[in-house]
Amino acid sequence: MALIITDECINCDVCEPECPNGAITQGIEIYEINPALCTECVGHFETSQCVDVCPVECIPLDPSHVESQAQLMDKYHRIIAINPSLK
Repeated sequence: MALIITDECINCDVCEPECPNGAITQGIEIYEINPALCTECVGHFETSQCVDVCPVECIPLDPSHVESQAQLMDKYHRIIAINPSLK
C-alpha cells in the first residue's frame, strides 16, 4: 500500500526530506503523499522513513491504494528506471 498523511499533520517538515522517492510534498494545508511515487521505502530501506520520523504518527497505510510487497518493488524499479539518481 501507499501511505497517506492524515489531517493530524502539524507541518513539522521532517517527513518530506526523508522520502527517497520524492513522493511527499507540501499541500495546501498539510503534507501530501503521491501514491504513484510511494513505495513505503521498499527498495531503499527496511521501514518507511516518513513513518519513523513523524512525531505525531499521522502517516498510516492508505486503504485506497492497496499494493503487495512485490507490487511495491516493481514500482520502485520503475521509479529508479526513470530517475536513476534515486537509487
